[in-house]
Amino acid sequence: MNPEAEHDHHDTTPELQRARADAASRTTWVSVAVNLALSVGQIVVGVLSRSQGLIADGAHSASDLIADGVVLFAGHHSRKAADEDHPYGHQRFETAATFILGLLLLLVGLGMVSTAVRRIADPAEIPTVSVIALYVAGVALLAKELLFRYMLVIAKRLRSTMLVANAWHARSDAASSFVVALGIIGNLAGLPILDPVAALIVGLMISKMGWSFGWEAMSDLMDRAVDPGEIDAIRERVAATPGVLGVHNLRTRKMGDMIVVDVHLEVDADITVEAGHAIAVAAETRIREHHRVLSVMTHVDPAHRPDADHAHPASAAR
Repeated sequence: MNPEAEHDHHDTTPELQRARADAASRTTWVSVAVNLALSVGQIVVGVLSRSQGLIADGAHSASDLIADGVVLFAGHHSRKAADEDHPYGHQRFETAATFILGLLLLLVGLGMVSTAVRRIADPAEIPTVSVIALYVAGVALLAKELLFRYMLVIAKRLRSTMLVANAWHARSDAASSFVVALGIIGNLAGLPILDPVAALIVGLMISKMGWSFGWEAMSDLMDRAVDPGEIDAIRERVAATPGVLGVHNLRTRKMGDMIVVDVHLEVDADITVEAGHAIAVAAETRIREHHRVLSVMTHVDPAHRPDADHAHPASAAR
């Protein structure tokens, strides 16, 4: 019998792909407008009011403009159709964008930590800030929190890892604005050192988040499997396909927000090649109906006749 039956449909959800791309573009342009206004306002007022925390927060908002540019670039390229050089499509542009976002967060955070540490080491030079810095920090906090909630709703609806990362980038801004506001309050209350301490805390928060996003994206670029729960669900759906007598060597890897699946099916050894192919198509259809699958490769084996394909522990189903 024919040992392999591969069924690739790279354009299984064109409407969803377009919706995700449009949503990514729309939310990102909203983010651009908000971050542009905030970064200019925070840096200008931070300099005039002598608040290191507000200046750091403004620099963070400015870095978001670069991050937004990365998201727009990735959103444009990830929706390109598969071609000869990229037979699985360009979905990993999103993963690469998530990695760059994480790296950007890490660098911005470390830079803020370094500046804050230098200021804390020389507390005599820390000025008392102007009260206007507190008002600007409050406005920034509200704007960033609203932006985060808006972006996260869209990201979760479309199940986009890249958009989720960018939404949490906005939440990191809201958290940093909150800490900065506390630092300014402390400074105005007679504890000037709390302003650079706030900048230090913000820097550490941003660095941690950047490392987390970067590591997750790097793992996906290294062909990490999807989570065990989804693997088990795929296995159960394949095993429940009429004609499938066993399932082994189930492997998955992420391709952006899509999944590539390889699976070996055990079928009755006496059926025809055509019947075996029909079972493989039915199994693939069941997977595609419930999972975000880019490609499914099925390998058909005769049941109860172990061969070399069954004996590779490294490729065995997780």
